[in-house]
Amino acid sequence: MVFTYPALVHDDPEGLWLEFPDLPGCQTYSPTMNELLSDAEEALECYIVEELEHSGKLPDPSDIKTIPTEGNDFTTLIRIDADLAKQTKSVKKTLTIPYWLNEKALSAGINFSKVLQEALLAKLA
Repeated sequence: MVFTYPALVHDDPEGLWLEFPDLPGCQTYSPTMNELLSDAEEALECYIVEELEHSGKLPDPSDIKTIPTEGNDFTTLIRIDADLAKQTKSVKKTLTIPYWLNEKALSAGINFSKVLQEALLAKLA
């Protein structure tokens, strides 16, 4: 099943970040536009699969023309195929890291899930 949702891209001095106005809490940060759009697809997939598994309902996407922008902000559409995402069901893991490392990673906008996935794939290769 293919889903398309509008996203609001913020280009500010701290870097690029993106949010989905229709999906509370669904957002991502990346240093480049290519990475941002790729990470946005992953964030949207995870959000949609999670919502479908738990509630079975999703909000209707807003009309992209109705989303207000300011300054350097702009809107775009992000499209995913939820059938592919369901084949890779996510599981939640709890881990412990030093406080200082957590603070540095947060201030750098690190995607913890992505880093852990990449590290596990590298370790298993």
